[in-house]
Amino acid sequence: MYSVGVPLPPAIRALVRDFRPLLTGFERVRETRETTLVAKRLDADDRREYLRAARDAKAALRGAPAFEARVSETGVFEEPARGPGPLVYLAVESPGLERVHRRLVAELGGVDGLEGDDYVPHVTLARDGSSRARERVRSHDFDPVTWTVEELELYDARHGERIETVSLPA
Repeated sequence: MYSVGVPLPPAIRALVRDFRPLLTGFERVRETRETTLVAKRLDADDRREYLRAARDAKAALRGAPAFEARVSETGVFEEPARGPGPLVYLAVESPGLERVHRRLVAELGGVDGLEGDDYVPHVTLARDGSSRARERVRSHDFDPVTWTVEELELYDARHGERIETVSLPA
């Protein structure tokens, strides 16, 4: 899967690591290096399709400004649109990210159940856990993290790598 993603700052990666001990009781725990914040999935199954989708995404992002993002709480998708649930996550508050997402969906189309009106900016922590495990995550207090997003990345999840970046002017 290819996507447009938000690079996560070291403070968010540290926060994900801090949650690791609380994720016992979940069947699938996201590795810190696999942690992502997806702004928009790209409709591409191979490199050739990716090149077309990336060109269209970069055109849609032309002139999009930098924006603030903040994580201050966790959330749960009891029945996620894809994959096993429940899914626990760090909730991302960012009107700027939501504007970028809407802009990309308007130009590229959206994935039903995940994008458009259904889009919830988040960083997945783990899936398929007991109610006790979910409550342990939900009740954990942490200091909020705020950062400025000055670039987006075009990402290849199959290979776990950033392909290129798109700068967002201040």
